Amino acid sequence: MTGNAFGLEAKGALVLGGGQGMGEATAMALARAGCRVAVLDYELERASKVVSRIEADGGTAIALQGDALDDAALRAVIADADARLDGIDVMASIIGMAGWSRLSDMTAETWDLDHRRNLRYFFVAAQAVAQHMNTHGRGGAMVCVGSVDGIRSAPYHASYGAAKAGLIHLMKTMAFEWAPSGIRVNCVSPGSIVSPRIPLREAEREREMSAGIPMGGRGSAEDIAKAALFFLSDLARYVTGQNLVVDGGLLTGSLFDYSRSLAEASTGGTLGIPK
Repeated sequence: MTGNAFGLEAKGALVLGGGQGMGEATAMALARAGCRVAVLDYELERASKVVSRIEADGGTAIALQGDALDDAALRAVIADADARLDGIDVMASIIGMAGWSRLSDMTAETWDLDHRRNLRYFFVAAQAVAQHMNTHGRGGAMVCVGSVDGIRSAPYHASYGAAKAGLIHLMKTMAFEWAPSGIRVNCVSPGSIVSPRIPLREAEREREMSAGIPMGGRGSAEDIAKAALFFLSDLARYVTGQNLVVDGGLLTGSLFDYSRSLAEASTGGTLGIPK
């Protein structure tokens, strides 16, 4: 394990949603930078597999199970992580999911669920982690994962886009209020990333899905992990309240057709335009 440039050796790192995809890649990156990593996932088996990968790579990690939508359970597992890591120094929050629906058909239940699993849980988790950081008195750093859909319009998943926009705003306020305590808070906003929920397709379909991306293809989980690692490391010691877009240039172009393509790929069907 190497990572002297990052200043993260022997620091305690908590990764929410670390059992797969971008969370797994972030947990691996932090471990390789020298962190002792707590991998938290809704499914303990997934977290345990990531821990096994980290240990096989020469790192140190523990697996934790928790439901981010249960406020009390989330606070409890964060307290457990803090105790077992001898303090959380950095936290990466990689949990999030989008409900796909035309806005005219969207239910209040979908709206509320998307806000709980993309915005509310981060408020609960970040507040709890900040309290532990203040108790230890050595500051720390947090990074959350937003989305390009929190910056521009979000056709077919308005509740998700609104939640991510709120997340970016919340992150900025946390950065302002917690800076005097030495706590930095930043955000990484992905564009289209290959993930367990939207895996690689056959070549022709992949070309269609990537047609609106200037760099010519979807990003990887590792692309997001590298951005998160930067924010959590000493390389960003004077950086807080920032939102880094990692999208291959997606926001520079027209996104309506791209959004329709991604929505159809995610749902396995076709979403028409309401008349």
